[in-house]
Amino acid sequence: IDLAAIVRFTTGLSHWKPEKFVQEILVAWLRVSEVWVGANFLFGHNRAGNFSLLRSLGIKHGFKVEKIDSVRYKDFVVSSTRVRRLVDEGRVDEAGALLGHHYYIDGEVVVGAGRGRIQGCPTANLSTKNEVVPTNGVYAATIMLDGAIRPAVTNIGVRPTFGSDGERVIEAHLLDYDGDLYGKTLRLAFVQKLRDEQAFSTSGALQQQIFADCERARALFDSISL
Repeated sequence: IDLAAIVRFTTGLSHWKPEKFVQEILVAWLRVSEVWVGANFLFGHNRAGNFSLLRSLGIKHGFKVEKIDSVRYKDFVVSSTRVRRLVDEGRVDEAGALLGHHYYIDGEVVVGAGRGRIQGCPTANLSTKNEVVPTNGVYAATIMLDGAIRPAVTNIGVRPTFGSDGERVIEAHLLDYDGDLYGKTLRLAFVQKLRDEQAFSTSGALQQQIFADCERARALFDSISL
C-alpha cells in the first residue's frame, strides 16, 4: 500500500446517508475510479447502504464497484475478530493459520529486573504499543534480529513466583544467543503456546521449568522450518 487515506469517523459523519458519503468522500474527495468492498459491506446512517446500492451509485458517478468474497478456513470465515480472539486466548498457532504467517508484535528492548540472567536464561524485556498481546503464558517464538530469524522462548505475564505487582511483562529468551539487545527494536512472532504461566515454590523450581521449556521449544523448532 503506497498511501492510506483515513476518513475520521465523527458524530456528524455517522449521520450521513449512503448517497452523501459516496458524493462527499468517494467522488469529491478521493475521485475514485474503482472501489472494492467485503462480502458483508454496509455503510451510511443506520447501515442503510449495501453493495447493490454502492454499485448503482458507482454507475451514476462513473466508478467501478467490485466485491471480495470472504476467505474461508475449514468451515468458517476468516475475520479480524476471530484472529484477535484466538490471539487473546493464546491459540497463536491457529491465529497464524488464518493469517498465513505467525502473529507478531514489534517492540523495543528495555531494562528489566535482570532475574533471567541470574538464572542462566537472560531475557529481552519488550515494550510494545501493540494492543493485541497473547494471554499470559510461555510461548515458542521467533525474533527477527539483524535480518535473521532466531528461535526464542517468550514469557508473558506477571511473574507470580517473585511476588508480582500485577504488571504484565513480555520477556523473550533467544536460544543460543548472548548479545546485547538493549534499545533494539525487535519483531517477536508467536509460534505455539507451550504452557500457562504458573507460580513456583522456589526460584530453583522455576529455573528447572525454564530449561524444560527451552528444550521443548528446541524440539518444536527442529520439526518445523523457520
